[in-house]
Amino acid sequence: MSSVGAAPAAAPAPAPRLLRLENVGKTYGRHRALIDVSVTLAAGCVTAILGPNGAGKTTLLGILSTLVQPSSGTVSWAGQPLTMGALVRAAIGYVGHEPGVYGDLTARENLRLFAGLHGVANAATRADELLTRVGLGDVRPDAAARTFSRGMLQRLALARALLHSPEILLFDEPAAALDPAGAAWLVTELRRERDAGRAVVLVTHDLDAAAAVADHIVILRRARVVFDDLRPTGFPTEMLRLLYEERTRA
Repeated sequence: MSSVGAAPAAAPAPAPRLLRLENVGKTYGRHRALIDVSVTLAAGCVTAILGPNGAGKTTLLGILSTLVQPSSGTVSWAGQPLTMGALVRAAIGYVGHEPGVYGDLTARENLRLFAGLHGVANAATRADELLTRVGLGDVRPDAAARTFSRGMLQRLALARALLHSPEILLFDEPAAALDPAGAAWLVTELRRERDAGRAVVLVTHDLDAAAAVADHIVILRRARVVFDDLRPTGFPTEMLRLLYEERTRA
């Protein structure tokens, strides 16, 4: 019999918001694109995935986006399996090599369309907010996206990825189409998303870009993780160059 006035049982603590890969492998025929990859990516952190061509970076990003299914191992977010499905996709914002927008639609039309697909309330207001944030608020309202520069399309792609306030943001070479001013703007945006508590992951060949923003570095070589370190103070460019050369040396 419980005593009068007894305190209610404490609710279980929420699972840590971690993106975990455990012994993940991916095989295409006889080609092993990833081998026993185990890394933990935290919310409130920017992780840069580095490595030479063919190291497995794009495959790893594809698995995190759920667009590629691993051949072995497990992937989870906040303690739940990260598998293909609408609920999981709602937690992910993805910016790939292609901007993923419709060229015949205007910037606002694109964002309103994707907001509707995600069930975002007040789609028109949200679209206008994000266009202002990414520096496209003054673009001619009737301009089709196919007339945009590559840098403008990259900005629109970021707005698209942020529409539904995802918990995980994935980027494939995000600075590749940007001029120096655009690259500096992107660093500010990535830091803003990190500080908002999102897990931010970028695949890049640009060591300067990685050093500017990442506090977690993962280096792949020949389909395996050869370096994995989290440093809240970040990685100075020269340190990162030396680390990269040492870990990827043939």
